[in-house]
Amino acid sequence: MSVHGLHIRKCSFVILGAILMAFAGTSFYNSRHLREPVVLSPGVTQVKKLSDYFPGIKGTINDSNIYILEGTEPGGTILILGGSHPEEPASRLTTWILAENAAVEQGRLLVVPSANRSATTVTRLGGAYPPDFTIPTPWGGQKFRMGDRWSNPLDQWPDPEVYIHYPSRQELAYVDIRNLNRTWPGRANGTLTEKTCYAMTQLIQKENVDIVIDLHEAELQYPVISTIVAHQKGEDLAALVSMMISGSEGFDIGMEYSPKALHGLSHREIGDHTQAISLLLEAPEPFLDATRGRTDRALLLEGKDEFVLRAGKHGLLFEKMDEDGWPIDIRVGRHCSTIIYILELWSEENPEKAVVARKIPRYAEVKEKGVGFFLRDPTKEDPKNVYFE
Repeated sequence: MSVHGLHIRKCSFVILGAILMAFAGTSFYNSRHLREPVVLSPGVTQVKKLSDYFPGIKGTINDSNIYILEGTEPGGTILILGGSHPEEPASRLTTWILAENAAVEQGRLLVVPSANRSATTVTRLGGAYPPDFTIPTPWGGQKFRMGDRWSNPLDQWPDPEVYIHYPSRQELAYVDIRNLNRTWPGRANGTLTEKTCYAMTQLIQKENVDIVIDLHEAELQYPVISTIVAHQKGEDLAALVSMMISGSEGFDIGMEYSPKALHGLSHREIGDHTQAISLLLEAPEPFLDATRGRTDRALLLEGKDEFVLRAGKHGLLFEKMDEDGWPIDIRVGRHCSTIIYILELWSEENPEKAVVARKIPRYAEVKEKGVGFFLRDPTKEDPKNVYFE
């Protein structure tokens, strides 16, 4: 090949690379800046920012919205966290249903759809995740960011060789310094993720929160699944919720004790460092399993995968898997009913700190109508009642 031919070939590759970079850059930008509308329920009395409790988070991507639903009668306060791990979308979608539908008669509900907003703006490296997904609704559909387990490296970098948890000094995986569920209770002069947990801890203390419910999903090959993980302060409540749900709601949910020697997790550190009872809910999500097939939007929403199904036939799963899979409606419905039972049983045992809420759909209703039925069309609402995540 002549020198001129080589020059043309090199230029062609450079141009092709620039085109690919432009397409990729546009996709990354659009994903990071996708605006997810939240239409406020009439029960939302105010919306605060995380920086209202810790100014050190102000101006960062993790200065998240806090939707506060207050009853006319005094009572207790329950905080519900979605998006600690945004790659577990049932957690965030459940908080959307609460913020857009719930009405509180007594006490207060505090709802955070994007506990780690940074992690909603990136997907797992090498995971081939879709950047977003759309929930069908009666009015068309609503698009959501997919997200990752860890904060976006654009917001917090570099990772240390070894992550030493504060204040326990326990050594954890280096990447978990960007994991919101490994950095509780946080610290004021730490990384973005640590500051986020510190701000949440300040919120819990200043609002005198009684219970924190951290919503999650887990792969079927993970033993802590379909369960409530409870700090010792909440063991009796979690056991009672597990028993009542398994006997009446059409699905089973277990109860696990929070390990005292494993640090950084919400169900351990919130209970240890604040007055609140800390509970973590896990629903099944085949999308996360290592043996899965194509990691696309269909798997995310339908929860069907032939490889995970085959793994179940070989006894490699900790939760059942059949041809029906684990659709997003089932997973969100489980979280909704579990929250309802936590509220009801807590209120029965603690009437002076009761949190009484209406218009939260139960498992059977979400299963029948779908998640999108409970999402409201932002284009038909007063702009003053629409916030964005």
